[in-house]
Amino acid sequence: MQVITKNTQETIELGRRIAKTLIPSSIVALFGDLGSGKTVLVKGIAEALGGKAENVLSPSFVLMREYKTKIPLYHFDLYRIEKTDVLHLGFEEYFYGNGISVVEWADRIKDDLPKDCLRVNFYIKGDNKRVIKINQRIDI
Repeated sequence: MQVITKNTQETIELGRRIAKTLIPSSIVALFGDLGSGKTVLVKGIAEALGGKAENVLSPSFVLMREYKTKIPLYHFDLYRIEKTDVLHLGFEEYFYGNGISVVEWADRIKDDLPKDCLRVNFYIKGDNKRVIKINQRIDI
């Protein structure tokens, strides 16, 4: 499935629509370059779960942020992590727990992700335009 967004608000709205399909223990793996819209999509997911978009920040320097939403939202950012580091951090406790895990820079653990996780790829096609490909057909 492919979606084209033309601005930040459309990417946030896509996040809101994706969130409606998620349940506890869902894993959303985000792939894309810096500035491609990964954190913006997470803002929409958080809003749909009862959180505030302005509270969503890239967790680059802390590895994971937890947002208190209707279903706990675990926001991982693996940008500064090597694959060997990831395997020793215990992420699977979050992945298979009672919350929703969203992983930015999921390419760092792509071989260790569950086959049924939602994979979202971001492609920059201009200042604001993004092509966003989702590996599953979801009702959004």
